[in-house]
Amino acid sequence: MATKRKAARKAPARKPASRTAAGAAAVPVISPCLWFDSQAEEAARFYVSVFKKGKIVTINRYPAVGQEIHRREPGSVMTVDFVLNGLPFTALNGGPIFKFNEAVSLQVLCRTQKEIDYYWDKLAEGGDPNARQCGWLKDKYGLSWQVAPVGMAKMFKNPKSKGTERAFAAMMQMKKIDIAALDAAFAGKAQ
Repeated sequence: MATKRKAARKAPARKPASRTAAGAAAVPVISPCLWFDSQAEEAARFYVSVFKKGKIVTINRYPAVGQEIHRREPGSVMTVDFVLNGLPFTALNGGPIFKFNEAVSLQVLCRTQKEIDYYWDKLAEGGDPNARQCGWLKDKYGLSWQVAPVGMAKMFKNPKSKGTERAFAAMMQMKKIDIAALDAAFAGKAQ
């Protein structure tokens, strides 16, 4: 007597994951590339020393090919890939053609005054003292940073609020942000 065979269940069709050359799933990542004259490695080492979760990933060097364009010594540092708190960066030694300006800044959003003090002091060291206002600073490489408390933007949501006006007026007088003074101004409490 012949027995009936159970039909094998078909696995649901899967969409193939997009893969990189190395076989890992591709994830779009936005990664800032910072252009330096010749200080890419020095700057990357400085930044990873400031951020507790910072590390150098790769250092690439210029080859002999292309010197008529890049004019860099073969074997000198071309790029440094590094990570700060999980965010990938590339530092490029591209020559003196381009300079940083205030149109782009990196934000360090801090939970406490102690964090603000730490990042402000470390990043401002050797930077332009005239470029410090409202939590903004320039580091010794000319890169602009904003060292600010998490949630500060909430204070400024309603431009018609008296709290917003007081907090904004207080912030405009600050170089490094003082969380207690900002909170007091927003609440209408004199400090």
